Amino acid sequence: MIKHERNRLIVLSLDAVGSMDLPYMNTLPHFRAFFKRAAGCRRVLSVYPSLTYPAHTSIVTGLYPARHGIVNNHKVQPEKRKPDWLWQRRYIRGTTLYDEARKHGLRVAALLWPVTGRAKIRYNLPEVWANQPWENQISVSMGNGSPLYQIDLYRRFGHMIRGVSQPRLDNFVQASLLYTIRRFKPDVTFAHFTDVDSNRHIFGASALCIQDALQRHDRRLGELLSLLDALGMEQKTNVVILGDHCQKDVSMALYPNYWFRKKGWLTVEKGVVKSWRVLARECDGACYIYLKNRRDSELKEQVRRVLEKWRREPSFGLERFFEQPEIERMGANRDCTFMLEAKDGFFYQNESDEPFRQAGYGSGLHAGTHGYLPDKAGYQTIFFGVGPDFVPGARIGSMSLVDEGPILARLLGVSLGNTDGRVPGGLLKEENLV
Repeated sequence: MIKHERNRLIVLSLDAVGSMDLPYMNTLPHFRAFFKRAAGCRRVLSVYPSLTYPAHTSIVTGLYPARHGIVNNHKVQPEKRKPDWLWQRRYIRGTTLYDEARKHGLRVAALLWPVTGRAKIRYNLPEVWANQPWENQISVSMGNGSPLYQIDLYRRFGHMIRGVSQPRLDNFVQASLLYTIRRFKPDVTFAHFTDVDSNRHIFGASALCIQDALQRHDRRLGELLSLLDALGMEQKTNVVILGDHCQKDVSMALYPNYWFRKKGWLTVEKGVVKSWRVLARECDGACYIYLKNRRDSELKEQVRRVLEKWRREPSFGLERFFEQPEIERMGANRDCTFMLEAKDGFFYQNESDEPFRQAGYGSGLHAGTHGYLPDKAGYQTIFFGVGPDFVPGARIGSMSLVDEGPILARLLGVSLGNTDGRVPGGLLKEENLV
């Protein structure tokens, strides 16, 4: 395959960075200069549920979760205390940006980009970790990514890491990113940074320490742009900064499975679900409700009556609920029967030992989280691009996360096929991309 003569592309995903962060980001030197010359959008609507893995898969496919198949971060595994995450590429239906780039002879690097385990990516450091007692991190990482590339990174920069604690993890990703660009000069690079997301979960969406995390992101951006300039690559590289969702402050966790257990719709032994007819699976601000027999109309009606009761009583924290086929039309899970949307301040968990639990900083639960409907006030995220193929300073009022895949595909000269998203007018220099 003959390689396309396109400009390089670097995509930086700043997990949980949203429109609400832009005023402060514009006080920081590297973000301020970047946004000034960028084309972009201050109001990007995420997908539903607005979680990391569904969102990042929508970015690289241009599809809603209902079509690409990554409808949650986790698998539905009620028999496990810690369900596995949807780490591997094989769970994605259809093609991706990195698949199409490889088909066109482009060299791809991905650093902690979600759902890239065992993907055909030349330089692949996937987001995957040892989730079960019999696993270890080294074997899990090597089995899901590029072994020699990862060994090289861990040998050079592994001392930076202490589990998934921040900012150490993002410092490792940053060092690996700069080294990868300097040594291998990939045509396409995807990098996922979780500093803001981690801190918002621990301290709250509005905590002052989020500004510290944004300052670290600003320094990382400055280091990247300085490297591109030093390598003479700046004029031939498109750099994109985007978010996947935002977060909201929360103070109360909800446990629908407690009530389903009380109803006799599921049984639990030693903290593990042994049998079920009705099952809740958390999406943080949203929640899927599954019926084992989806054709059981009598049970479905009983569950609906329970949900109607929760919706009427404020303490249950239920803002609204949806049913099929509306859920699928919203781009969410085809296989659930109901989907719950929590009120602000509330979020869902899977356990069944208690109906509610106080959350917030110091509780052992989230103080901030995501998963909510993407059109909620103040909950949108961002997309900005700088480089030879972007119109400097261009702005559009709003767009969807699924539009980002088609935009990035246009930059690379590849096709994602029949996507849910489109390329918004005004951001790209179309004459460069014929």
